[in-house]
Amino acid sequence: MIITLKDGSTKEYSEPKSIIEIAADISEGLARMACAGEVNGEVEDLRTVIDKDCNLSILTFNDEGGKAAFRHTTSHIMAQAIKRLYPETKLAIGPSIADGFYYDVDRETPLTSEDLEKIEAEMKKIVKEDLKLERFELPRAEAIAFMKEKEEPYKVELIEDLPEDAVISFYRQGEFTDLCAGPHLMSTKPVKAFKLTSLAGAYWRGSEKNKMLQRIYGTAFTKKAELEEYLHMIEEAKKRDHRKLGKELGLFMMSEDGPGFPFFLPKGMDLKNALMDYWREIHRKAGYVEISTPIILNRRLWDKENMYTTVIDDEDYAIKPMNCPGGVLVYKSEPRSYRDLPLRLAEVGLVHRHEKSGQLHGLMRVRCFNQDDAHIFMTPEQIKDEIKGVANLIDQVYKLFGFKYHVELSTRPEDSMGSDEDWEVATEGLRGALDDLGLDYVVNEGDGAFYGPKIDFHLEDSIGRTWQCGTIQLDFQLPQRFELEYTGADGEKHRPIMIHRVVYGSVERFIGILIEHFAGAFPTWLAPVQVKVLPISDKYADYGKKVLDALHEAGIRAEMDTRSEKIGYKIREAQGQKIPYMLIAGAKEEEAGLVSVRSRFAGDEGQRSLEQFIADIKEEIASRVNRPVTVETKENK
Repeated sequence: MIITLKDGSTKEYSEPKSIIEIAADISEGLARMACAGEVNGEVEDLRTVIDKDCNLSILTFNDEGGKAAFRHTTSHIMAQAIKRLYPETKLAIGPSIADGFYYDVDRETPLTSEDLEKIEAEMKKIVKEDLKLERFELPRAEAIAFMKEKEEPYKVELIEDLPEDAVISFYRQGEFTDLCAGPHLMSTKPVKAFKLTSLAGAYWRGSEKNKMLQRIYGTAFTKKAELEEYLHMIEEAKKRDHRKLGKELGLFMMSEDGPGFPFFLPKGMDLKNALMDYWREIHRKAGYVEISTPIILNRRLWDKENMYTTVIDDEDYAIKPMNCPGGVLVYKSEPRSYRDLPLRLAEVGLVHRHEKSGQLHGLMRVRCFNQDDAHIFMTPEQIKDEIKGVANLIDQVYKLFGFKYHVELSTRPEDSMGSDEDWEVATEGLRGALDDLGLDYVVNEGDGAFYGPKIDFHLEDSIGRTWQCGTIQLDFQLPQRFELEYTGADGEKHRPIMIHRVVYGSVERFIGILIEHFAGAFPTWLAPVQVKVLPISDKYADYGKKVLDALHEAGIRAEMDTRSEKIGYKIREAQGQKIPYMLIAGAKEEEAGLVSVRSRFAGDEGQRSLEQFIADIKEEIASRVNRPVTVETKENK
């Protein structure tokens, strides 16, 4: 058999070989680092025996599949430690997840943070024992009997729900055996850098009708330094939590009278409006026209669940969960010619989706949000240029905020609509645009939407977390469903192609990301309060008011601290509110007609005429620069 490796080289064997044996044949070092294998695109256990020609990649912790196997093994080590310490505990499920792993357990006495320390200590013992993981299979009846004997009712239920022809596999390590499909490491020994991070509640199988279990979260890395870096990021993320900062900075609130429905406060609206002013400016320059479509329309326009619905004149209506049909109806409202295309319709539309209460999270997961949609209608020949235009727009926005990003191209899934020819044209249009722009991208085969391929932009914030925000989706199906047409140069009727795209995604979620990215210390152009006027005492309140009026007249968002407090206290308060500039007004300033400038970026900047300060800050706001920090001050720590 011929094994084709990731780099294109081949290995030839006359008899079947397991993936770990092939890895060892390539190099002992690779075998030590191997976590799993990828055979013809499918992630497999290292114990999997290969007996025919295939493409094979040996996955290490640096690969997503390898990372998942490593962390899944850690979840088994944790479960083993729990059973050693608390044998009466019943085990549910314990998968790997994006940043680590978890295990759901059922206990009469809930675990505490002190218990987590004991579990970690026991896990370290299991790692030192270098227990080999052995995979074996059992017929359904034997598998059920095996788990009943172990008094693991959740495992029994899982087995009973498997299809009749399912392979029922287990992994054994020492005295511990778990129902599991794998893949797993060869032994417990490589798992040396791990941390149990938190406890939470979780309904069995995610249903509120079932029993509430306890979920133990953790993470694992191959090196201690990587674990410490990750834990530092988590601590930093806690400090930057947009829910905490949103409350402290007076940006938004939530109410028990509307779970998942955010309230934007005056300062939050200043931030939101600054963001939308920028959005409208760049879209006008890029040739978009803005529309607004109704929030309630006939239910037949959407084929979606989790909608809020109502009945009007005996007909079913829905509060829109997405803007797309509204844009389509605008296109269809009048005859269109090829000369009208591309037609770029932009809409910041308020949409509602019924998210489960347990999934709501500040501004990141809400039930109503503004989506900065645009729907572009075009001819097939215009696909590449329009995609390039959208990609350039997204690039411009993300760079302004200081986000790095990576791009993913998702191709036709198995469950899809449309002809092979349409999909080929669409996919090559997206691929060609990315190639022309010189953007690096990863291809996700079969991960596109059912109606067309898509490009996703994953941005990276200031502490290394990634967020999927921008997306470009090509759609041949909606124009067909709504029978959209344009008259071509040949005088015949043709079907337009449609692009769905967002830049911010959800405006609310993007604001949440920005709060955490900047830790609430926004660039001056975005800051809800750009300048705080601080009179040294009540005696200089009139001069302070004169300064404040001049700032307001110049269109600068400013406030004055009129409290009878010492100036040092006022400065600290303004620093806590992360205000870009403070203007001190006292005797010297009033006599000379000046202001003493203190900034978040450089601390004390000395005295300046009010006119000069206004000219400087207006230029900073107009250019939308993110002024760099040049001096480490209390304001920017």
